[in-house]
Amino acid sequence: MKQQLEDLVQTPIPTQHGEFILHYYSNTLDDKEHIALVKGEVAGKENVPVRIHSECFTGDVLGSRRCDCGEQLAMAMQFINDAGFGVVIYLRQEGRGIGLLKKLQAYNLQDQGMDTVDANIHLGYLADEREYDVAAWILESLGIKSVELMTNNPKKIEALTNLGIQVAGRIPIEVVAHDDNVGYLKTKAKRMAHLLFDTKKKSD
Repeated sequence: MKQQLEDLVQTPIPTQHGEFILHYYSNTLDDKEHIALVKGEVAGKENVPVRIHSECFTGDVLGSRRCDCGEQLAMAMQFINDAGFGVVIYLRQEGRGIGLLKKLQAYNLQDQGMDTVDANIHLGYLADEREYDVAAWILESLGIKSVELMTNNPKKIEALTNLGIQVAGRIPIEVVAHDDNVGYLKTKAKRMAHLLFDTKKKSD
């Protein structure tokens, strides 16, 4: 894999959550543009806060309230900036790996009464098609010894561990539920074993 991915460009990116160094990776595995936002010195460090975030155009860019993705990304960036070091890996695997078109089709199925799991399955996919090989390589390329993973998804921890990444701990990344995503969050907790402790809707 190391011959198939290359850290081509590093450039400072000032954001509302602080300044990061953006690493752009070329890759011949899936021909997608994966990136990492790095804060501070992480090479040779242990217990580095890391968020592995899968692309969500509707949530990350448009601010859609159907999911919690955009809010999680902002929360992770702010947490890492406050900590003074850490990494956000942004993987281009939209819609839990099924792509934007199929995700939007799944939205329509959800509006007809299916939950997110059943909608994906109805379209011929697994509930979650994502893979983390690229993320594991990026962490290795950055020289990180162990991570504290910002996630509510135990399967993500298992996947990274199986890929040889030492996950020293987990940092919960829960956002406030609201009318538009409370069902989505409950499905994550009940059907995908996400570690969400409060999926009751709270007032905005």
